[in-house]
Amino acid sequence: MRNSYVVCYDIADPKRWRTIYKLFMGVGDPVQYSVFRCELSKSEKIILEEKILPAMNQREDRVMFINLGPSRSISSVEDRLEWFGKPLKDMPERKAVII
Repeated sequence: MRNSYVVCYDIADPKRWRTIYKLFMGVGDPVQYSVFRCELSKSEKIILEEKILPAMNQREDRVMFINLGPSRSISSVEDRLEWFGKPLKDMPERKAVII
């Protein structure tokens, strides 16, 4: 079963920020700067975490996963998120493949 996550990160160094950004671009949809929406199984999340940890400095950087629960459909996730201001682009349904 896949869960939907909002993932936010605060990376102090621009080089590390780009590395983390590229990791998330492969598995999620950008929502805002340093914020992604990802649909991940437990094993995909563990694999992603294993890639993130060596790419960040744990004394200076922070990555936060917010579990929104099962991702049965895009509409159920959209019902849990709310935006104001500039409209979002349509977020296509994406299946994560982490290698």
